[in-house]
Amino acid sequence: MNSKPIKQALAGSLLATLLFFAAFAAFPQLSNANSSTAKSYNTKAALKSADWNEEMSLTYEKNKVVLTANGIPDHPRDAQYALPKAGVMVPDASTATIGNDPTKEQSYDFEITTKPKYVSKTTSAPLGSIGLMISGAVLFNPYEGDNKTIAMANNFYLTDSQGNKVWFIDSCSAHPTPMGEYHYHALSPCVTDQVDTTSGPSHVIGVALDGFLIYGSRDINGKSIPVSKLDKCNGIFSATPEYPKGIYHYVLPETSDSTSSIRCFHGQVDSAQIQPMPPMGPMPPMGQ
Repeated sequence: MNSKPIKQALAGSLLATLLFFAAFAAFPQLSNANSSTAKSYNTKAALKSADWNEEMSLTYEKNKVVLTANGIPDHPRDAQYALPKAGVMVPDASTATIGNDPTKEQSYDFEITTKPKYVSKTTSAPLGSIGLMISGAVLFNPYEGDNKTIAMANNFYLTDSQGNKVWFIDSCSAHPTPMGEYHYHALSPCVTDQVDTTSGPSHVIGVALDGFLIYGSRDINGKSIPVSKLDKCNGIFSATPEYPKGIYHYVLPETSDSTSSIRCFHGQVDSAQIQPMPPMGPMPPMGQ
């Protein structure tokens, strides 16, 4: 009996078996890579090392931090803004008027988890405060009061009697509501200048209500992060200076479209922390 065909068959069978187990062993690695963000993280160390406004108070409790702030940023604001006329929700140059900066102290008292958990189901980022920045002021989603008009794309200015431009949104990518709540709609150079160099990586500039950290527009190598690399919530799993092995976090790219700010949360959100934007109401008296 010729044993050569039998040996060839056994060799072929052995090779097929080895290939099967090699392929099988690769699947968990692929699965872990794709699901690496689907877990809890610990952000306490990064929050403690962040450059928070000295007027703020951060109290760390078990698995959470209590952030107390008055909403007044630690960077300059414009002396005047183009403010909507009474009853106007989304102003333009024809429905706005020049007024002194109406920003006033707020009473922010956020309780945010330091062990955020990434979940596949997202939660829409509502109007109003969706995160707190290291400056002490809050972050809003990209939209104006109608939740449709993109704030940065809708920016405009009025000209005062001396010929000076008075902007709706200032150079810090922020403005006050007529009732005095100063807030950002996009990446603020006034905030990033406090913690980043001109060519280095982005550092922590805030925390969203779901507990995930907020960063600027550059990756660990100082390269601009393409919007195409971000998910629909402006999130990404990648290395940062605080987490060289990677962490899920939000990115504020240097854009003026709907990607300029966080549009949804990919983490579990405590609904009690969501503070809706108050009604626009009548504009306060000029100079107040």
